[in-house]
Amino acid sequence: MRVFDLRSDTVTKPTKAMRMAMANAEVGDDVYREDPTMGELEARAAALTGKESALFVPSGCMGNLIALFVQAGRGKEVLTASASHIIGHEIGSLAAIAGTLPITIDVPRGILSADDLAGRVKAGSYDMATTAVISVENTIGGYCYPIENLAGIKAFAEDHDLRVHMDGARIFNAQVATGIPVKEWASYADSITFCLSKGLGAPIGSLLCGSKAFIDEALTVRKMLGGGMRQTGILAAAGLYALDHHVERLSDDHHHAQMIAQSLKKSGWAEVDMEGVQTNIIFFTVPSMETKAVVDVLKEHGILANTEANVVRLVTNLDISYDDTLAICAIIEGLTMEAT
Repeated sequence: MRVFDLRSDTVTKPTKAMRMAMANAEVGDDVYREDPTMGELEARAAALTGKESALFVPSGCMGNLIALFVQAGRGKEVLTASASHIIGHEIGSLAAIAGTLPITIDVPRGILSADDLAGRVKAGSYDMATTAVISVENTIGGYCYPIENLAGIKAFAEDHDLRVHMDGARIFNAQVATGIPVKEWASYADSITFCLSKGLGAPIGSLLCGSKAFIDEALTVRKMLGGGMRQTGILAAAGLYALDHHVERLSDDHHHAQMIAQSLKKSGWAEVDMEGVQTNIIFFTVPSMETKAVVDVLKEHGILANTEANVVRLVTNLDISYDDTLAICAIIEGLTMEAT
């Protein structure tokens, strides 16, 4: 039985062409900042985001942690949506390691506005933490942040002398879905991370981008966290290949997600968040069944899914073709979901 892995867009394997680029990469010692391929990737990332400088990190989690470590740090606060990745999926590292206190805000879809931030900024006193950073996530659950919200948040931050960090793990999905360039999204943040190993199909790595002074500090914190690596050009070559060849094709993933969502809606047993399917992520529930039971049934029929809180999540990706999507849709439409 063919297995279709829709647990995440992190499960993809490097393509043959990407592996060839990795094999042929010119390398050097990146801890000494002598790896030419990594230098090229970091320069590309800075240009794409419109920032002065960029730094490769092993994961988006480390990139977000470093950004908060540098721009907030011990005894400071970060304002963020309660649904954000830095709260739910980064093991409390911003508090445990950066010493930063998260102040979470419950908002629909995790989308903040300037109004949601009003009255939450603390100027600080001897017995109170000082608010330092606002953190936003784009996309969040596959949903694109409204650009007007980001503009309002940045203006609010400037009025209150705050920094804005953007967890842009899937920012290229937002670019392809909306036509708004990454550089424009990033203009509303002081720092931004983006991931190479999610929709772009590289095996490892994220880029942290910001001012030169910020990245100089980030380099020290990366070393402190054990993130300094040596001949990283092999990984950088995969990232460069992904940026050259795997950005525009994200529209395929978005189209496949729409196809699958429509089949779920047509099935009669699934309740699908159709409005939320803007990019490559689908959330749905089966009212008569527990989410784990739904995931188990799908697995029996060759579809690997994941759960997010009390919903089932499917993520289209580089390794799922159009023909694969047709097969997945046929399986979904042929299934009967019943509690046992």
